[in-house]
Amino acid sequence: MLSQVCCSGFQLLRHRLLPWAQPTAPSRLYRVQPSTIRNVRSWSNIPFITVPLSRTHGKPFAHRSELKHAKRIVVKLGSAVVTRGDECGLALGRLASIVEQVSVLQNQGREMMLVTSGAVAFGKQRLRHEILLSQSVRQALHSGQNQLKEMAIPVLEARACAAAGQSGLMALYEAMFTQYSICAAQILVTNLDFHDEQKRRNLNGTLHELLRMNIVPIVNTNDAVVPPAEPNSDLQGVISVKDNDSLAARLAVEMKTDLLIILSDVEGLFDSPPGSDDAKLIDIFYPGDQQSVTFGTKSRVGMGGMEAKVKAALWALQGGTSVVIANGTHPKVSGHVITDIVEGKKVGTFFSEVKPAGPTVEQQGEMARSGGRTLATLEPEQRAEIIHHLADLLTDQRDEILLANKKDLEEADGRLAAPLMKRLSLSTSKLNSLAIGLRQIAASSQDSVGRVLRRTRIAKNLELEQVTVPIGVLLVIFESRPDCLPQVAALAIASGNGLLLKGGKEAAHSNRILHLLTQEALSIHGVKEAVQLVNTREEVEDLCRLDKIIDLIIPRGSSQLVRDIQKASKGIPVMGHSEGICHMYVDSEASVDKASRLVRDSKCEYPAACNALETLLIHRDLLRTPLFDQIIDMLRVEQVKIHAGPKFASYLTFSPSEVKSLRTEYGDLELCIEVVDSVQDAIDHIHKYGSSHTDVIVTENEKTAEFFLQHVDSACVFWNASTRFSDGYRFGLGAEVGISTSRIHARGPVGLEGLLTTKWLLRGQDHVVSDFSEHGSLKYLHENLPVPQRNTN
Repeated sequence: MLSQVCCSGFQLLRHRLLPWAQPTAPSRLYRVQPSTIRNVRSWSNIPFITVPLSRTHGKPFAHRSELKHAKRIVVKLGSAVVTRGDECGLALGRLASIVEQVSVLQNQGREMMLVTSGAVAFGKQRLRHEILLSQSVRQALHSGQNQLKEMAIPVLEARACAAAGQSGLMALYEAMFTQYSICAAQILVTNLDFHDEQKRRNLNGTLHELLRMNIVPIVNTNDAVVPPAEPNSDLQGVISVKDNDSLAARLAVEMKTDLLIILSDVEGLFDSPPGSDDAKLIDIFYPGDQQSVTFGTKSRVGMGGMEAKVKAALWALQGGTSVVIANGTHPKVSGHVITDIVEGKKVGTFFSEVKPAGPTVEQQGEMARSGGRTLATLEPEQRAEIIHHLADLLTDQRDEILLANKKDLEEADGRLAAPLMKRLSLSTSKLNSLAIGLRQIAASSQDSVGRVLRRTRIAKNLELEQVTVPIGVLLVIFESRPDCLPQVAALAIASGNGLLLKGGKEAAHSNRILHLLTQEALSIHGVKEAVQLVNTREEVEDLCRLDKIIDLIIPRGSSQLVRDIQKASKGIPVMGHSEGICHMYVDSEASVDKASRLVRDSKCEYPAACNALETLLIHRDLLRTPLFDQIIDMLRVEQVKIHAGPKFASYLTFSPSEVKSLRTEYGDLELCIEVVDSVQDAIDHIHKYGSSHTDVIVTENEKTAEFFLQHVDSACVFWNASTRFSDGYRFGLGAEVGISTSRIHARGPVGLEGLLTTKWLLRGQDHVVSDFSEHGSLKYLHENLPVPQRNTN
């Protein structure tokens, strides 16, 4: 074993052990012991994680979410990660990013170790340069000419390259880690260092001492002297160090590490060679699953391939270390791949000994797609029958549903705010309303799927149809709203879509029984699997990355939830609104009685709803009039807290608290009041501070009202009606999956129609495009044909 501390030797070790005895340099940030770390200075764009890091080594972690508790971590950098594409140099950008991530984790109090390749590639670059320089000098001396002939570079022996590259590679790591005030130490090992008991103890002691001093050990096989790898040389129960994968596994088990991260040039482990048509990334790999995997060739550089990595990973897993194999070369993820893994995000392949009791979310997505396709082929009457049966179950099983909901309310008591508790609560009246809404959906679903929207005769005996079809698989994420589950399920059933549901854990008991009732209803026509409830430990951000499974994401919850999902979604459209900042403009010609009633209903009937009033705009001429006084008195009686807008505050001697932002969704008995000079001023305010959700004008002047209706660019615009009418049930849609403020596909309350898309059907008789060319025998007709009348009964 060769160990080298690359920080000015003994003096730096003494400095790290006795930092208080040294003069403080202004430009250097000295690290402290992990036990004293509280708030570490952030010098990186990678966020710190505050987690308890104490853990007794024993069994590996069972779930990804537990990886954030990993204290001691080994990161193995494959040759493809460290080297450039031409294999004659290092990928400096990737290395810098990896060093930054390792430094972030080290400064959180973790104990980081690196197993790195790259010495051969670095040495090859140096030796090629020296050979070229030497040849050019000799040729210039012998020829006496400035023009040099093309020079051939001999094949370089790997051991010589390693010898030339090891010092340079370590110097590079040292320079990079120094930027983060972290010391690194090089350790070169051979197989003998693990098989000889005394050498193994020496290695173990050295590594523990370095970790104790907060130094990052950088370990590599001593490729300058190591013999060629021998096939099938593993000892009984012990993995032989014949490449850096096996070295990393052996090191991880020897040092009793919590996590081994193996970075390569592929996303993880696939069930067949990556790039093949049916290759699928394996999210979680379990011991014994090797038979289901077909291994391909090894990477372009390095000693081992994926088979070697899996073998090393399983050996480490058996030794008590969790393992993740991931891509360290992809430019979009390599900058945060290590920290993402430690945060528990779904990156690469996670090796686990614990198989989940139920299907994975990927399997649930496939079941939902298959079930949805079958659902779409049912007769409309059969889909309606399923929904009617679900409506009956909601009332017949009322007591069981309310009992489950009571458990949720008891567990959430004291943890959730009052508005969220109200959303969480179910009642007999809510269940009755749900059943009525479901029956409306059933009635409107008779000709939803397969409805002909357009017919065109392209040419003789060549007819084109545009028909409605399901979108595919929907992912609906909802918070504290168990009543959302049967509504969304009924809409998915009516539209023939597969459905994945992810509810909040605060409604777990209610969601479970409502989902069981939904599957019971689906079973009458053999499509039980079309609606799936995701109960795994999957994070919402991970679900939003399943672009090969999910076709549309619909968030139902807080504005923060919607924003987070819109940000996390990778290639999947998101239907929804991030905020419900609804306005009501009271015009100078408004009715006194109407204005007060409309404001009360819009604000006080259900203040937690997204269609509740948040900003009241008052025409300037109404200040200090009976209408204004009546509205203020009503709000005071209803205990609504008023926030004054800047203009409104300027009119008052003693004003309420001035609003912090005119773009606020309160979701409670709070209201912003602002003064405007005209209907145009009100429209401008709404466009500047609104969220394009629902906006209302209160006036008796029809011309003013129509101007407002035509010029306000929101999903819902009302005249003399409460903002609370912005709802799928009240619109007669039966129910809604949400309210969309986007301008593509669906807008406003999204019911059955919003969950459909179209496809084109062309029926011909041996028609080819060449027949319609300039000298062809056929001509385009493009005649519009009558469309079958829609059944509205």
